[in-house]
Amino acid sequence: MVLRSCWKSRHKSRSGAADCLLRPGWTVLLWLCVTLVACASGVVGETKNVVQKDAEFDVTYNDTVTSENQTIYAFNHTVSRNKTEGVRVSVDVSSQGSESPILFVVRQKQAVLSFQVPLILRGLYQRKYPYNHLGRTLCQPPTRAASETQYFFVDVSTLSSQGTNYQLRVSRVESFTLQTDKKFSFTASPSQPQYFKYDFPDGVDTVIVKVSSDTNFPCSVMSIQDIQCPVYDLDNNVAFIGMYQTMTKKGAITVQRKDFPSYSFYVVVVVKTEDEACGGPLPYYPLRPDELTDAGNRSKVLDVVVSPAINSEVYVMGMLFCLGIFLSFYLLTLLVACLENKRMGKRRELFQNPADMSPAETASLLGKNGDDAVAFMGITGKTPASPYEYGSFADNCSTLSSEAITDSATSTDNNYGYMERTLDSVGRSRQESLSSVEEDDYDTLDDIDSDKNIVRTKKFLCVSDLARKDKRILSKKYQIYFWNIATIAVFYALPVIQLVITYQTVVNVTGNQDICYYNFLCAHPLGALSAFNNILSNLGYVMLGLLFLLIVLKRDIVHNRALVRNDVNALECGIPKHFGLFYAMGTALMMEGLLSACYHVCPNYTNFQFDTSFMYMIAGLCMLKLYQKRHPDINASAYTAYACLAAVIFFSVLGVVFGKGNMVFWIVFSVIHILATLLLSTQLYYMGRWRLDSGVLRRIVYVIYTDCIRQCSGPMYIDRMVLLVMGNIVNWSLAAYGLIKTPNDFASYLLAIAICNLLLYFAFYIIMKLRSGERIQCLALVCILFTAVVWGFALYFFFQGLSTWQKTPAESREHNRDCILLSFFDDHDIWHFLSSIAMFGSFLVLLTMDDDLDTVQRDKIFVF
Repeated sequence: MVLRSCWKSRHKSRSGAADCLLRPGWTVLLWLCVTLVACASGVVGETKNVVQKDAEFDVTYNDTVTSENQTIYAFNHTVSRNKTEGVRVSVDVSSQGSESPILFVVRQKQAVLSFQVPLILRGLYQRKYPYNHLGRTLCQPPTRAASETQYFFVDVSTLSSQGTNYQLRVSRVESFTLQTDKKFSFTASPSQPQYFKYDFPDGVDTVIVKVSSDTNFPCSVMSIQDIQCPVYDLDNNVAFIGMYQTMTKKGAITVQRKDFPSYSFYVVVVVKTEDEACGGPLPYYPLRPDELTDAGNRSKVLDVVVSPAINSEVYVMGMLFCLGIFLSFYLLTLLVACLENKRMGKRRELFQNPADMSPAETASLLGKNGDDAVAFMGITGKTPASPYEYGSFADNCSTLSSEAITDSATSTDNNYGYMERTLDSVGRSRQESLSSVEEDDYDTLDDIDSDKNIVRTKKFLCVSDLARKDKRILSKKYQIYFWNIATIAVFYALPVIQLVITYQTVVNVTGNQDICYYNFLCAHPLGALSAFNNILSNLGYVMLGLLFLLIVLKRDIVHNRALVRNDVNALECGIPKHFGLFYAMGTALMMEGLLSACYHVCPNYTNFQFDTSFMYMIAGLCMLKLYQKRHPDINASAYTAYACLAAVIFFSVLGVVFGKGNMVFWIVFSVIHILATLLLSTQLYYMGRWRLDSGVLRRIVYVIYTDCIRQCSGPMYIDRMVLLVMGNIVNWSLAAYGLIKTPNDFASYLLAIAICNLLLYFAFYIIMKLRSGERIQCLALVCILFTAVVWGFALYFFFQGLSTWQKTPAESREHNRDCILLSFFDDHDIWHFLSSIAMFGSFLVLLTMDDDLDTVQRDKIFVF
């Protein structure tokens, strides 16, 4: 065997290599080693040519490689400390065979890069995609010298005995370093990934890297990696290090200076071999496991731009703005309270010194009942001693709109022995023994049960008919709503907080930004949180929920003081005051803010129930409060109400997990929805005076026969029937819509059912209130109008849809938008602001809408 060549590194002299061959000792030793290797491999007598060539940049080398020869291309270039210049190696192989690919090894000073051509990239289900044209950017090791000449070598070899043609080209990447706020366009493919370097400018601590494209597919991945070798720039390894996210048309990652010790990073863009991760279709399944799949043209043109993010001043402005908005409601509430106290003080002075004021001034101070007061003074010739006196007078002088109603109400009162308690008996009842009184002590007596059947089935009911139970019992009953929801909140919130902290930790450790569905174009990090602005904007729910609790507490204290001094208005007039449900509503609003903030720590489909659970609670509690106003004795207990809400949340979880495209689930849910609607309608129509037992079907058939077949008679309770028919139409329509469309967002669909029923009941309540001759006071009317306007704007921002977990993370990012308020808040943050204000206003409407009845006796307030 003849040794054909002996080579060393480029910086060694060729005379030294010649001396190596001339020294007999080295020659014999080298000859023995080559002989042993050849014998061991069974190729004794064959030769291996190793050829080294000096190569230049921007020159295309066409050559052939076989198993008998190996070619080495030697390059050198100058590296400067203050300038980073990219070097890109491009290879094109004409052969389609994959049994013996060509191996390219790039040896650098501190890194080695190797790849084969054809490059085989794997997809799902072990699909194999061959690529014959490759382009790779070399990782540039840093240098401490001002200028340094570095060498690198490209080795080309193969085990194929047949010659394979290839083209090799090494070129400089002139725009390798990205400039701030300067867009740069480039083309990438699965076998030709691209990456660029960015250096943080002085004074910039946070930047946002935006990558965009005009086409959805092919699916691509953008990654942010530290300045170190190797750079992971292939589909099968891009997720190994740094932060990354899939993208179709849009992608954005916020990068902080503190996370990169060198104050610089690489922006890596890789095109995936398949589009399944971005919601695209999958190619056919190969017939044979080793069959290669043609990937087709998967080149994609992209743009990248790096812009400075907001500074600390914007963070402070955003926080102050958020606090300022909601603290203003505290100031406004304090102002209204002061004005109300001043007005009440003048009214008390009027009652204490009636001779000092004219009748017109007296009527003016008496507010809504001024006309009645003037009439009282004109007829009786004296000033009323209290609002109750002229209120009672006005009620006694008023007539009902229908003579039949008057007769019916009178006859029922006389027939069933319901009599008003005198003021003396009222005072004595408040001074009775304070021993514990249970609701069952009243309800389990046979004669009382019979009385309930008689009273609650009257054609025309008054609030006094459904406010017969002891106030202490009902107060305890409705306080359970507050204590139960407080307990639920603690046990629900603690694991939620623990879970979202784990989510955020996983995102920070793995760098996988496909886990969370942020609006990446307006996601401002703070500490370990990735989107602090979406969390901060939920502060309104907590602050306004607390303010509502304070308002309710103030009313509760005033009412209790009135009861202590045996105020007849508090004892016998107006809607019975029970504040337990109001306390529960305020607590639910605060918890909605906390859990919505937890959801926005890492929003995705698995924890969306955190954001909606207390929305169901709020809708349910509002409907219960509306019903309780006129039905205090027969409202649902806290245990029953929360059990039903727990069932709703249970179905919400089932729908999120199993409801997508599952027709069996939708059929079962629609049937349950319709049956629940029918059962609730029956319960409301008969005021709870019916039984669900084995004889219910027989009774239904009997009612149908007697009322519809034997004689056609209308419903006994027309108003209730109108409400329930409308409710059934709405709910049956929603059930049909769900069954036909099977929406992917089941949680929002379920919430829409709750909101539609709440709005329907509220509208019915307002209409019936006005139809009964009642009035809405100025404060309540202002709250209604203000709340309606705010809800309108809030829903507009809600439906902007900045992200959606119903799609893949890449598709969700297509909906991302820039911040629109103070460069800090996006559309969804404004939804948080407005919806919290609207919910607070809605609660105030429920709290104040019946204040006009505070001086009206309860046997003059109709139930509907």
